[in-house]
Amino acid sequence: MLQPSGRHFPDPDPQYAAYPQPPIRAGHLSVEYEPLPTAAREARAAVRRQLEEWGLAEQSDVADVAELLVSELATNALRHAASRFRLTLSASHGVLRCEVGDADRRAPRLIDAGAGESGRGMALVNALARRWGCHEEGPGKTVWFELGTCGDEGCGWRGL
Repeated sequence: MLQPSGRHFPDPDPQYAAYPQPPIRAGHLSVEYEPLPTAAREARAAVRRQLEEWGLAEQSDVADVAELLVSELATNALRHAASRFRLTLSASHGVLRCEVGDADRRAPRLIDAGAGESGRGMALVNALARRWGCHEEGPGKTVWFELGTCGDEGCGWRGL
């Protein structure tokens, strides 16, 4: 694992000025991993630690789902790109956004895995994430998903 970098919100960027209140327990984390067999496990642990720091691990559904889906995306990056990958987490305004960027330009596909041993990762992302997508970035791509973090508190965002 390489050195994490991060910053905390609220960001001085004016795009956050439109919200009625600043985000609570919000922030940003970005960590790069080498293509090692332990990288997906390390990424999963980083998600749990960061959500604990942000006070979001108390919502076990959010933490458990985020860990599972990050593990799937990290495993896809290791299996298909065989390159370093970057995990980026950001939490703000009732949304947790998780991104995994790698050096492979091929976009992920939803497939019917049937009885196969693999191919269910993106189906899980599609089923459990509030939103997800993929965009090209430099020589590779970034796959992302979002989860609601408000639960039943009704903060204006749909929870899990």
